[in-house]
Amino acid sequence: MARRITRGLLAASSLALWGFGPCAAQDWPMFGGDHTNRHFSALSAIDAGNVARLRPAWIFQTGITGYFQAEPVMVDGTLYVSTTQNHVAALDARTGAVRWTYTHKARTEKIFGPPSNRGVAVSDGLVFEATMDGRVIALDTKTGRVVWDHEAVRPEEGESETASALADKLGVGTVQGSSRLGFKMPPLVADGLVIVGVAGAGYGLHVEDEKGGLDGGAVVGIEGGYGRRGWLAAYDAKTGAERWRWYVTKADGWEGEFVDKTPDGVPLHRDIAAERAAAPAHRDAWKVGGGSLWMTPAYDPDLGLIYVGTGNPAPQNFGLSRPGDNLYTMSLVALDVKTGQLRWYYQQVPHDEWGYDVASPPFLLDQATPQGPVKAVAQASKTGWLYVHDRANGQLLTRSAPLIEHKNLYAPPTAAGTVVSPGPLGAISWHPVAYDPTAATAYAQVRHGATTYRVKTVPASGDRPAIRYTETGEAKGEPSFSTLTAIDLGGGGAIKWSVKAGSRLSGGTLATAGGLVFSGEEDGHLDAHDAKTGAVLWRFQCGAGIGGPPISYALDGRQYVAVAAGGASFTKGSGFGTGDALVVFTLSE
Repeated sequence: MARRITRGLLAASSLALWGFGPCAAQDWPMFGGDHTNRHFSALSAIDAGNVARLRPAWIFQTGITGYFQAEPVMVDGTLYVSTTQNHVAALDARTGAVRWTYTHKARTEKIFGPPSNRGVAVSDGLVFEATMDGRVIALDTKTGRVVWDHEAVRPEEGESETASALADKLGVGTVQGSSRLGFKMPPLVADGLVIVGVAGAGYGLHVEDEKGGLDGGAVVGIEGGYGRRGWLAAYDAKTGAERWRWYVTKADGWEGEFVDKTPDGVPLHRDIAAERAAAPAHRDAWKVGGGSLWMTPAYDPDLGLIYVGTGNPAPQNFGLSRPGDNLYTMSLVALDVKTGQLRWYYQQVPHDEWGYDVASPPFLLDQATPQGPVKAVAQASKTGWLYVHDRANGQLLTRSAPLIEHKNLYAPPTAAGTVVSPGPLGAISWHPVAYDPTAATAYAQVRHGATTYRVKTVPASGDRPAIRYTETGEAKGEPSFSTLTAIDLGGGGAIKWSVKAGSRLSGGTLATAGGLVFSGEEDGHLDAHDAKTGAVLWRFQCGAGIGGPPISYALDGRQYVAVAAGGASFTKGSGFGTGDALVVFTLSE
């Protein structure tokens, strides 16, 4: 990796276009900027009046093309970034010069879904990374030397039948990934612990469409025991020893109360009688019950709590073989940081059959209420709302106005096909939402579109019984577009403004004290919007789809904005290319 990256590095001296601004040095030391996960920068040297002068300061090419979703971090003048294959580079944050590289040697090629890694954590002289092949590693910040390497998932753990073998049986075409556990999220470092959760538990085949991409293809959920038990674990930051592990699926009573509405009162259209009748035959469904963990928790050190969203139950999109509410999948949960014990949960979608993972990283805020401000945690959802809860007890304080137009929400899949909006890509998927505490406003990339959920059957053949599954696909004739949407959390969750994008939005948002919101598009543009109106004030073509969240940092009185441009899974075959560039901007003179 070191040779490939160094060879791809553009000459920093020829790209350095320094700007000047009254900003003190400021790091971006962890995912989200700090433990609140707000993706907000207090820097204001780059503002609405001068953002038109933003130019590349330097560009770093990793040599690893595609699925570049990592959020870089910057500490003490060094910027750290991970690549698709879990390689890591330490770069001079002023010039892009390579300080060291780490080349990851995976133990297995069998991973869940497209190869992607969403970033590292840096603390106390160590760089922490959780890898696709199930390891948690610590590197020395000065040299890149491996300090410890913990095998959190054995190479074979989670494997049942490869995705390709099942695809052959179902006749559904080319698929990506296999049925095993691994990591995608950037770790959280808190209270001397490195905290990370597995993906790949809520099993589903991701089928390529005719263009070779994933977005228009199917997510197939198969009846039966396909899936794994999701978990979040904490490792000693100094040694890598596991300190606690919390399993998403509840061993006793995961069926819950068989509720017929979501906690916020939306009907679920469940056949409760059929589920109760099926329950005795599926008492052990929790053992393979899913609940992947996609993104980094937020952390409140005063309460000693971490907050994390959990994914869909398994089997994905097929509910009769997992009767009940499937606790604690599809939930925002609060866990004790020292022990991993559950303090409270809010299940957004009991008995999910639509792929509405609680995936976007939660963020902390002070929520205005008639009784005064309340320490709160917010969660942007695939279902098309933003929820705000009391951090201490999980009480729902407010739910935003709808961010999309719903259609047949929570209608069950049928043999004829049920069109539902939003689909499994959600209104808001894993992409981070930026929150400006000075304006009490959240800025979200919102996907608008519908999906057809269709139950299908492969007839029995020989000794093999019939296979039932739910297939999803893009609903033809339904609108499909993205908006950047501002949500007023100081005004009850009203929509301040919503601006339609020219192509699909991806990667997440960054808000700054300069009155700007940065947002990336799949066509390669990084856009700077006026935070008050949504107007686009500046655009730059990065050469490949923006797949990761932008960040901002300051050194020597200069403010920088950095973003990964490598494309994403849905850009394949879309006409937009993939790439390998970390692009860093500052103001021109």
